[in-house]
Amino acid sequence: MMQPLLKVQALSKSFNLRAGLFSRKRFEVLKNISFCLNQGETLAIIGETGSGKSTLAKLLSGADSADSGQILLDGTIIEDKGIRDQQCRHIRMIFQDSEASLNPGLTIGDMLDDCLQYNSDLDKETRANKISATLHKVGLLNDHQHYYPHMFSGGQLQRVALARALILDPKVVVLDEALSSLDPSVRAQTVNLLLKLQQDTGLSYILITHHLSLVRHISDHLVVLDHGEIVESGKTETIFGQPQSKVTQKLLSC
Repeated sequence: MMQPLLKVQALSKSFNLRAGLFSRKRFEVLKNISFCLNQGETLAIIGETGSGKSTLAKLLSGADSADSGQILLDGTIIEDKGIRDQQCRHIRMIFQDSEASLNPGLTIGDMLDDCLQYNSDLDKETRANKISATLHKVGLLNDHQHYYPHMFSGGQLQRVALARALILDPKVVVLDEALSSLDPSVRAQTVNLLLKLQQDTGLSYILITHHLSLVRHISDHLVVLDHGEIVESGKTETIFGQPQSKVTQKLLSC
């Protein structure tokens, strides 16, 4: 049996919340989350606001650490800080607000070059060639590397964010509501680009979204979260055709 590209085992996360003037209490955001993702597939994660979707995205991309559980990439545990610094470049994240996630004082080329300098030993000429190739891959022009974030449209900014994710040749890209703010025509273009990249490179996606039509269109498997727990998981078409949990039935009816 083929080993999954990404394996999440019993992942849990909690935060301290103020319960009074001098006391705090622990609030569990995620409880024993487990799932697998194969190469070249898309896993969608849905749930109501506050179900823990964005926290899970941060744990997967290395932006935060879990209290317990394991994340394995290609069979290697990546919670350990030394390993995570080396491996988490293979799990990249694209945020909902692309412009806010970009440095307004840097050109796109400088941003991508900084990313390569920090995470690779490539020389200047090789980095320049890789930046040009990556911009072309996401449908941007080579001249766009000299632009600042405010000079792009919303759809172009999402392509810039995708270029920043792809510049390190990741194995998994986490899309945390990354398509929500786009108008339908731009969203359709971006989805087609994502599908083409997946077909050409074997890239895997974790899609977090409220757009259920998008989930059904591009995802292979589906995980439903409710109050930090998985209430249903399986093949997307199976769950859409015959949802088992009341939470899933409620989400799909909306």
